[in-house]
Amino acid sequence: MIEHGQPEGGYILSVGERQVPFRIDYRDRKSLLITVHPNLRLEVVAPKGSTQEQVLPRVQKRASWILRQLRYFEQYQPAQPSPRFVSGETILYLGRQYRLKVQQSSADSVKLIGRYLHVWTSERADSGRIQLQVEHWYREHADRIFANRIRLCLEKCVSLKLAEQPQLSIRKLTHRWGSCTKSGRVILNLDLIKAPIHCIDYVIVHELCHRQIHNHSSLFYRLLGRCMPDWEARKSRLESFVV
Repeated sequence: MIEHGQPEGGYILSVGERQVPFRIDYRDRKSLLITVHPNLRLEVVAPKGSTQEQVLPRVQKRASWILRQLRYFEQYQPAQPSPRFVSGETILYLGRQYRLKVQQSSADSVKLIGRYLHVWTSERADSGRIQLQVEHWYREHADRIFANRIRLCLEKCVSLKLAEQPQLSIRKLTHRWGSCTKSGRVILNLDLIKAPIHCIDYVIVHELCHRQIHNHSSLFYRLLGRCMPDWEARKSRLESFVV
């Protein structure tokens, strides 16, 4: 079963109890290409001019094969331990690694100093409290940085001809870095604050292009290419991040 109408024009392939998100990329080629990558990403590339009615049944027909490939690559996925939010743990911010340094204090605060993210807390043994402090710090910086990057991206992307900066929402998303609503609001994943600036800009420009073209047609990718010629390299770099 394939569900339509997902964010960014995507789809969800349901295989048993498993749900696999994917999009259809239309390119200059003669045949349909279905690939499961080692990072567990399902890629569907279709010839330009083909329709979803032609493509989706063929993806559905390969559902069992897709599931086998996912299970194969899952054997080699490194185990990602859950963050413990203790001193010495590594955290990501704007593509760089920092060490967490938790310190006892009567007042809660978080500050980045050199290569350390210092967390002062009245409950040093309460990892849940420390997690909330770190996520609040991430959100404060994301609010400022994302808004500024949208402004800068708009200045560079004259092809979009957008008169005003769109409304921005920052949320914890599970399967995507961002989306653009029908009303034009840009939604960005809070975890994007952990990625390099050039990757953040890629997601922003991608979503800004959706304000003009609300699908992933060849017209969309031509517009994206005009606004950001190296978008594919940025996308590949972003997909290498584990957050």
